[in-house]
Amino acid sequence: MSGLIITGVIALFVLITISQGVRIVPQGEEWIVERLGRYSSTLKPGLSVIIPYVDSVAYRFPTKDIILDVQQQEIITQDNAVILANALAFAKVIDPQKAAYGVENYQFAVASLVMTTLRAIVGKMDLDQALSSRDEIKAKLREAMQEQTADWGITVRSVEIQDIKPSEKMQIAMEGQAAAQRERKAVVTKAEGSKEAAILEAEARQLSAEQDAKATISLAEASARSITLVKDAIGNDIGPATYLLGERYITAMENLAASPNAKMILLPADIRDSVKGILGGGKA
Repeated sequence: MSGLIITGVIALFVLITISQGVRIVPQGEEWIVERLGRYSSTLKPGLSVIIPYVDSVAYRFPTKDIILDVQQQEIITQDNAVILANALAFAKVIDPQKAAYGVENYQFAVASLVMTTLRAIVGKMDLDQALSSRDEIKAKLREAMQEQTADWGITVRSVEIQDIKPSEKMQIAMEGQAAAQRERKAVVTKAEGSKEAAILEAEARQLSAEQDAKATISLAEASARSITLVKDAIGNDIGPATYLLGERYITAMENLAASPNAKMILLPADIRDSVKGILGGGKA
C-alpha cells in the first residue's frame, strides 16, 4: 500500500513538473521568462519548454496593436484660451524585454506621454490654429512619440485626435464675440448703405438741377430767338405787334369769362384804347 502511495506521489510530482516546464504561448503574445529573478528568454507563439521551479513567466505582452484611450484634458493655448482635447493612441510592443524592464507600466506611460506631448504642441498654437490644425497636431504627436518610446520597446503607429474644442466658458465668450462682430458688421453695412444713398441722392439733385438749368437756358434761348425773329419780321412798324397783343388779350378775357369759377370780371380802364388799337384806330 505504501509503495502505491509513493508511486502516486512521484507520478503527481512528475506531472506537476512537466506542467511547470511546458508552456504554450498563444498567437499574438510573447512571454518574458525569468530565471531566478533575472531575465532569461522571450517565448514566441507556440510550444516552449522552460526549466521547472527555476524559470518562471514574469510578463505576458500582446504583439497586436493596443488602443489607448487618452482622457480629455484642459489645454491652455498661446493666446491664453482654454480648450478641451482627447485622443486615441495606437501602439505596439516590438521589444517585450524593453517593455518589461524599460518602464513600469507601458500602457499608462504611453497614455501619459501622449497627454503631456499634446499639451506641449497645442500650447504653442493660438486658439484658431489649434482648432483647425488636427492633421498637423497628429503628425507632430506621432513624431514626438516615436522618439520618446523607442527605449521602451514600443512603437506608436498613430495618434488620432478624437475631439478638440473650446471649453464651455470659452464657447460662451466666443459666441458673444461673434455676436458683437455680426452687430458691428450690420452697423457698418447700414452706415455704408446710408452713405451711398445720400451720395446718390445728392448726385441726383445735382443732375436734376443741371438739367433744369439747361432747360431754362434752352427756353430762354428759344424765346430770345423767337423775339428776334418777330422783331426782324415787324421792323419799325408797331401795328402788327399791337394787333397780336390785343388778340391775345381778348382771348384771355374770353377764357376768363368762360370759367365756371369766375363770379366777377374786372375790366381794365384802358380797355377802349386796347380795342381801338386792335381795330387799327390808334391814330383817330
